Amino acid sequence: MADSLGMRAAHVPRQAQLLRLGEAVRGAAAGADWALLGAHVNALAPQLRALAAHGPWNAAEREALAGLRAAHDAAFAATAGAARELEAKLEQLRSQKDGWIAYAMHSDTESGKNEV
Repeated sequence: MADSLGMRAAHVPRQAQLLRLGEAVRGAAAGADWALLGAHVNALAPQLRALAAHGPWNAAEREALAGLRAAHDAAFAATAGAARELEAKLEQLRSQKDGWIAYAMHSDTESGKNEV
């Protein structure tokens, strides 16, 4: 059975699978593709459980696993930063709401749209 990256666990070494997972997470975060990042992150736990079921990690696999963890941590930081930016934009929109309403009401009055 292939995982979300199209890898067959029985045919691809665990180190390579871990490296691919890290690349996928890094790529989605770098591209600000939050939906794809979410899909990759949601798939991590079952994929890691399946990989871990094959026995203890060797040194190269532990290094690849550490790289995956670093990619995940960086992706988390990227999403937190994007969330802060979005919150700031939303706050700016909220603070300008009264002005926009007044402008819309004035525009409606000027164009005669409020006349009965």
